[in-house]
Amino acid sequence: MTFDWKIPPWQRAEDCTYMAVMLTSLGGEEVSLISESVRGDDATEALADLLMGPGGVGGAVLQPGLIGVVVRRGIDVMWMAQPPIQVQVGKSEGEWNIAVDSGGAEVTAFSVDDVHNLHTRLQAAYGAR
Repeated sequence: MTFDWKIPPWQRAEDCTYMAVMLTSLGGEEVSLISESVRGDDATEALADLLMGPGGVGGAVLQPGLIGVVVRRGIDVMWMAQPPIQVQVGKSEGEWNIAVDSGGAEVTAFSVDDVHNLHTRLQAAYGAR
């Protein structure tokens, strides 16, 4: 599979335009939220920057317990410090329900399957990181 960008987001010399929040299960119903600023022209590019970007963030994203990643357009320090995201255990085993109070911002939620699939495609196109 090919990507239509000229320069991958993680190789761009530009300011971050999105925020990504990694949702990770700590066991039971406890969830950890970790925010990171990322680059990209859309939510998928922002997720690609998180997965392939400097610092090896992608390895952290793919750890066991990952629930998903929420990507928000724009940088908002208050949103980054305390993202308005609620996560609840679903009815089926391994299922999680994610609710986001976007406050009118453009927000995209990626499931763990979405994250793994994009990561696999990126590795095939650009090599393992």
